[in-house]
Amino acid sequence: MNSTTAIRISIASPEQIRAWSSGEVQKGETINYRTQRPEKDGLFCEKIFGPTKDWECQCGKYKRQKYKGVVCDRCGVEVTRSNVRRQRLGHIALAAPVANIWFVKNTPSVMSLALDLKLSDLTRVLYYSAYVINRVDIELMREKLEQHVSYDRLKPFWDDAFEADMGAEPVLESLKLLDRGLDQERYYTEQEMRATSSQIRTKAGKRMRLLETFRRSENRMQDMIMTILPVLPPELRPMVQLDGGRFATSDLNDLYRRVLSRNHRLKRFASMRAPGLMIRNEKRMLQEAVDSLIDNGRQGKAVKGKRDHALKSLSDLLKGKQGRFRQNLLGKRVDYSGRSVIVVGPELKMDQCGLPKRMALELFKPFVMHRLVLSALAPNIKAAKRMVERSSPEVWHILEDVIKDRPVMLNRAPTLHRLGIQAFKPVLIEGSAIQLHPLVCSAFNADFDGDQMAVHVPLSTMAVNETRTVMLSINNMLSPASGDPLVAPTLDMVMGCYYLTELLPDGKGAGNHFYDIHEARIAYSDGQIDLRAPISVIDVAGADGPVDTTMGRLIFNETIPDSLGYKNQVMDRGAIKDLTSELYRNLTNVETAQALDKIKEMGFYYATKSGITIAINDIQVPARKHDILEAATQKVSDHENNFMMGMMTENEKYDRIIETWTKASDDMQTVVEDELKYFGGVAVMAMSGAKGNISQIKQMAGMRGLMSDPEGRIIERPVKSSFREGLTALEYFISTHGARKGLTDTALRTADSGYLTRRLVDVSQEVIVQEPDCEYAEPFYVEPRPNDPTLTSFAERMVGRMAGDVIADPRSGEIIIDRNEMIDEGIAEVIKDAGIERVPVRSPLTCQTRRGICQMCYGRLPATGNLVEIGQAVGVIAAQSIGEPGTQLTMRTFHTGGIAGSDITTGLPRVQETV
Repeated sequence: MNSTTAIRISIASPEQIRAWSSGEVQKGETINYRTQRPEKDGLFCEKIFGPTKDWECQCGKYKRQKYKGVVCDRCGVEVTRSNVRRQRLGHIALAAPVANIWFVKNTPSVMSLALDLKLSDLTRVLYYSAYVINRVDIELMREKLEQHVSYDRLKPFWDDAFEADMGAEPVLESLKLLDRGLDQERYYTEQEMRATSSQIRTKAGKRMRLLETFRRSENRMQDMIMTILPVLPPELRPMVQLDGGRFATSDLNDLYRRVLSRNHRLKRFASMRAPGLMIRNEKRMLQEAVDSLIDNGRQGKAVKGKRDHALKSLSDLLKGKQGRFRQNLLGKRVDYSGRSVIVVGPELKMDQCGLPKRMALELFKPFVMHRLVLSALAPNIKAAKRMVERSSPEVWHILEDVIKDRPVMLNRAPTLHRLGIQAFKPVLIEGSAIQLHPLVCSAFNADFDGDQMAVHVPLSTMAVNETRTVMLSINNMLSPASGDPLVAPTLDMVMGCYYLTELLPDGKGAGNHFYDIHEARIAYSDGQIDLRAPISVIDVAGADGPVDTTMGRLIFNETIPDSLGYKNQVMDRGAIKDLTSELYRNLTNVETAQALDKIKEMGFYYATKSGITIAINDIQVPARKHDILEAATQKVSDHENNFMMGMMTENEKYDRIIETWTKASDDMQTVVEDELKYFGGVAVMAMSGAKGNISQIKQMAGMRGLMSDPEGRIIERPVKSSFREGLTALEYFISTHGARKGLTDTALRTADSGYLTRRLVDVSQEVIVQEPDCEYAEPFYVEPRPNDPTLTSFAERMVGRMAGDVIADPRSGEIIIDRNEMIDEGIAEVIKDAGIERVPVRSPLTCQTRRGICQMCYGRLPATGNLVEIGQAVGVIAAQSIGEPGTQLTMRTFHTGGIAGSDITTGLPRVQETV
């Protein structure tokens, strides 16, 4: 298989199936209950499929390898290895032709298109409920259907004038005629393609493509009807004995047994010259049995087993995630991999991960053993293996050396986009959990509540080099979807930086003046000034002159290069994200990682030093809550009265009530925001962007608000209580809808979103950057749309694109950017400030490259910030960029608790419709 470059799938003819087959299966029996050996001519027959024991025939006359290739004259079994039972096919000679359901019930139906018959009519013929006319003496009118009654009435008068039949046999004859007259049929179809009716032309076009495909592939249409049925090798449909003496068997054996039983019965009826009605019924049952074997449940009800489960057919073995193609051929189990729970590693550098020592020793075992022999610490591999198993002290030193230049790959399921698997330099640690750097959590969407990650070891030199250059975490800091940084500090780090850079006007030592940071640091160490008190410093690195700042901000600025200037502001989540983008644009990857590691360490240190915590008394119910609820209740009462008096419809009443409570909820949020500064630790977390938001605090302190029912309809009665006050029994019951919706959405819709990603990848995977420039002259225009809140800003939509034409300042005439030059953030602002309303850009929508896209039309690759390289699979990146947020937002329904509002799970079907 290693030398195989491609596999061609074609329709097997009866002659080919006979050539592949090692014998005919005639009985449905499997194993003899007394001898525990396969029955002769049965589904596990050793004569057909080969011996069950290596180098031994069934009767035991020939044993051992010296009789290799001998066919026993007593039992007829060839003396060979038992693994031939994985390769040898058998066959069943069908008593009547049977249609292959794959060619009948597919969309579009290949057989109905080839015969130019409606699918419903073809199905009625195949399942013996309608006749098809084969021959008419007056003129050829094949495939004209007649009902039983009509046939029986016409037969006595026109017996010699026409022939009619039902089932697969007349269809087989029609397909044979088609095979013989394929060129003539193509000629007639070409004539139909010139018809005036668009419907006839469309159908003729589809039929022409099908006929042309059959002509080119040299497949025969008649092979869509089977007269010989292949039987899978027995090792691929095994039967194993359980402890109690009973047997567990593959569902395929039951399905084959049904086919054999009905085939045998049909042969018996035919030899007995049974009435035509009985023969037809048996033929129909044989057709249904073969249908169930090939694709159970496709036609009619699925055949079920003993425990009322649908039997798995051949199609079920091939299709889907657990099928042969995706499970075994595309997806392989990998050696040299491990799995463990992840914990935070705050001391790690950004390109490091903590690997448990015992796990690392097992993963790198071959390399350690090799190094032990090279270092002359072990005389041979066997001795080295013993040393590793005993965990000798020398082994750990060797392991340290081995992992120095061998990165490992960490993967967290589900791998929704490219950054779901990244490479790190391993650091040996004690314990059993893998340590993960806190800044890379957002790329993996990982948290430390029991998540597990898999470790993979690249083996070859090429794999190691590629892992180190392409997959290392410091080379993957930007989102492939948007180009935004994915490694910005979050949570405790943000809170620590916010605390450090916050300003307290009345802090100790406020208004003091210092020459430089060293003087200020001495004063801070002596307790003369507070960390957050306003002070003035004359000589500050990165600033042009004296700066009014705080000691905390001076400390924070020590972590970033002077070239970026002095950051004299409160560093909340947004500011830190902007700083990360600035670091990435102005520094190398390594320098950016070092700066972010310093910010991380400082954030953790000051988050600890701040002593910020939360208590139940931090959450205060606003004093104005009662007034807001009173006013809203009065308005709702008025709407109810108006409805009772017939002044408004029920829908109007519903809309007014929802509108009233939504406004009350918004007012409550405003009140909570006004009083947020009294909320202690909760306020710091929300204002810094470290954790939580005002909506969650509103639910804790103000009111939960309106809730949705299971169908997504907003319930008229709001939850007036907050979590601080506690919910009433009725309010608690109303809230359960949202909680349950969150859980079910996570379970059900995540799969839908994953499937959407898969389909998007399937259609876009061939979009690859093929050439530098398609040289298309007509530009695409980007225009400002201030009234569309869903779009990104005017400047953001042109950043990273190539200019489609020369762009000049309309006032001065000065050229801002030439054609085919990249518009970066600075140029975008210049264009915006110049008041240019229509910006010509190169766009993938207008690219003329065949089977792909060109560099100029694509522009900047968000993941690197540079011009996209030739060979980049931009289609897959686009598909993952749509699919990954869909899955994440589905999971987010679970965290919001079903508060009334826009819901991603109702949006997903809309995305699928659009795509």
